[in-house]
Amino acid sequence: MRTRIKTAAIFAFALSAGLALAGIAHAQQKVYSIGTGGTGGVYYPLGGAVANVLSKSLPNVQATAEVTGGSVDNLKLIGTGQSELGFTMADAALDALKGQDKFKNNKVGLQALLVVYPNRMHVVTVEGTGINTMADLKGKRVSTGSPGSATEVMAFRVIEGSGLDKDKDMTRERLGVAESVNAIKDRKIDAFFWVGGIPTAAVTDLAATPGLKMKLIDHSDAVEKMNAKYGKLYSPSVIKAGSYPGYDKDNKIAEVWNLIVTGDKMSNDDAYTIVKTLVEKKADIVAVHKEAESFNLDNQVQDRSPIPFHSGALKYFKEKGVGG
Repeated sequence: MRTRIKTAAIFAFALSAGLALAGIAHAQQKVYSIGTGGTGGVYYPLGGAVANVLSKSLPNVQATAEVTGGSVDNLKLIGTGQSELGFTMADAALDALKGQDKFKNNKVGLQALLVVYPNRMHVVTVEGTGINTMADLKGKRVSTGSPGSATEVMAFRVIEGSGLDKDKDMTRERLGVAESVNAIKDRKIDAFFWVGGIPTAAVTDLAATPGLKMKLIDHSDAVEKMNAKYGKLYSPSVIKAGSYPGYDKDNKIAEVWNLIVTGDKMSNDDAYTIVKTLVEKKADIVAVHKEAESFNLDNQVQDRSPIPFHSGALKYFKEKGVGG
């Protein structure tokens, strides 16, 4: 009987010790929620790849990609502590940092981890709508992006820079890219704005739809006025011919850089490790979407990010001989 009691006591001690160790290990696990975007865009698959790389490469890290409305939502989630990282366009991030526009009186403490890739503005229509220039949007039904997205922020600025009034010159809808594609197929809207990477899956779907001919509208001449009012955030660029099925000419557009940002609480060690992992495991992310080719050190310069870089990120850049 004494032997059984002793054995049971040893087992109970071992079990409690094991549970205690498991509790410590669990407590040490870091959980990162990554704000991305809608499933029809580029942030979501890229965010999934980033989460997978961090979870696989870093011990005691569990990262998950969250479907969101886009940049504005992601920044607000960081501001409330519900996300640790988020994808965002540079213009929306600057608004959050300054507490202006959609962040009026609600500043978000932000630090940049990585400049990732340029977002290209798409102004999309189809043949038969009578839209060939930005001026032709007058009197049309136009989606300017989902609420909580940086598409909406930049769309308003492109419209303004093109000499149009977003409220008076068009009937506006607020749809995400996948919903916009469905609406234009059903002739419920005449055009839509979308800012994203190349290719965007939903736009590819529209371009490949039998019986429809997709058109992309030039608008790069709005960039000068956009920068004059909002700061030097935008650049003229091109969506090259062949980027989408059947699209055989260059489209002159405005672009803005994307960032991965965090709040003001991440430690230097964590920021350093995250940035190092994403740069050095870039090939695994490129395998999911080719825009990750831009996850390189040459792009880690302050003129592409209006948000100050995290000290941990700067430490890694310095080790690699780039300025940050």
